[in-house]
Amino acid sequence: MKVVIPAWMKPIYDSYHYAPAVIDGDHLRCSGMIGIRPDLSVPEDLTEQVTLAFENLCGLLAEVGLTFADVTEMTTYHVGLSGQIDRFIAVKDTFVSAPYPAWTAVGISELAIPGAAVEIQITARLS
Repeated sequence: MKVVIPAWMKPIYDSYHYAPAVIDGDHLRCSGMIGIRPDLSVPEDLTEQVTLAFENLCGLLAEVGLTFADVTEMTTYHVGLSGQIDRFIAVKDTFVSAPYPAWTAVGISELAIPGAAVEIQITARLS
C-alpha cells in the first residue's frame, strides 16, 4: 500500500493520522473529502463547499496522474440531503461526466468538521 498525501494535507495527515488516499492494487481509494480551504477553514456557502471538495479531489487525483474520468465509485455524505441534493448535483455535473461512476448519497446528522455539510469519498481505477 502506498499513501498519497498532497503537500497541503500533510498537517492533517500528521495531526489526525489518516491517509487522504492510498494506492491499493489497481485502485486509488480516497478518504472522504470536505470543502476545506488550504487554511483548513470551511466556507458557510454550500455551493462553495461542494466546489472546494471536488477541486480538492481533483488535486488528489492529479497527484497520481488521474482525473474524474478514472473514478469508478463515489459515496457522498450530506447533512440535510434532501435540502441540498439539487445544488450538489449542479456542482457535481461540472466535474463528473459520462460514463458516470457508481454513486451512493447518504443523509447524515453531522460531519467531523464543524460547519461541513458534505463529504465525498471516491475510488478510482489506476491507468
